[in-house]
Amino acid sequence: MSLNTGSTLERLLKEGHFLVTAEIGPPKNADASVLEEKARMLRGFIDAANITDNQTAVVRLSSIASAVHILKAGIEPVIQMTVRDRNRIALQSDLLGAYSLGIRNVVCMSGDHQVIGNHPDTKGVYDLDSIQLIKAVRNMRDKKEFLNGEIIKGTAPCFFVGAVASPFLQPEEMNLIRLEKKIRAGADFIQTQCIYDMRKFECWMAQVRELGLSHRAYFLAGLMPLKSPRVARYMQDNIPGIEIPETIIRRMERAGDPAKEGIKLAVEQIHWLKTIEGLHGVHIMAVGWEEVIPEIVDRAGLTPRP
Repeated sequence: MSLNTGSTLERLLKEGHFLVTAEIGPPKNADASVLEEKARMLRGFIDAANITDNQTAVVRLSSIASAVHILKAGIEPVIQMTVRDRNRIALQSDLLGAYSLGIRNVVCMSGDHQVIGNHPDTKGVYDLDSIQLIKAVRNMRDKKEFLNGEIIKGTAPCFFVGAVASPFLQPEEMNLIRLEKKIRAGADFIQTQCIYDMRKFECWMAQVRELGLSHRAYFLAGLMPLKSPRVARYMQDNIPGIEIPETIIRRMERAGDPAKEGIKLAVEQIHWLKTIEGLHGVHIMAVGWEEVIPEIVDRAGLTPRP
């Protein structure tokens, strides 16, 4: 599905392993020790870690700098890169810089809108959209050229290119069309929004297979362990594209220890996801609660990692 980029993530997917990636959110300061501590905790339980790019439009330690700290701590990083904050000159410059620092994976995203963050008066850039960014990264890799057509003389960045998908975002038909455009533009792998309705996700994956997309890109299903019924209700009511069945919310409400129940649910979900044709792994988003990831991965029978 792609060239040999030197990415361990790519190699493991090509070898047919069921992958485990996770997400690490950089701090709102310049102290990298928290990143290094999380990386050491997750080493041996995940195959790579996404580094978020000012998630929720809040100023944080940069994704690229954070990725360097994660890499030094023994975890392969996947930088997220949004089009919200940079024009095409800055995007391409940062891609060159990231590659020069040993980073081999990138996920191209639009980014959360700036009005929800801690600088709501910020002017969004959006010089490119996420699909155009995917194509730009692939052209830098495959054609060794910048967006203006100028040839890259010398070392060109050779990234394993990712994109995101939200399976339950409506309208569904337009959502699938956009996914296909991302893959056509050059996405090598897809990480989805967090999934709770497994049966509905199975139906979505059936459509993905019918369109032939699972043969053109690797798919990793997003999981977010639930800590409490209150969190579940909030996500269901306020975050577009997330659907949490009422049975799960009631289960969390009845639990004597909701956090433990959330871990148990995540393990059950992984067992289910492993049976779905065309799915190549899971992406666990437990930002702020990364300490539960080793337990979830171990209980789901996904240790030792390859």
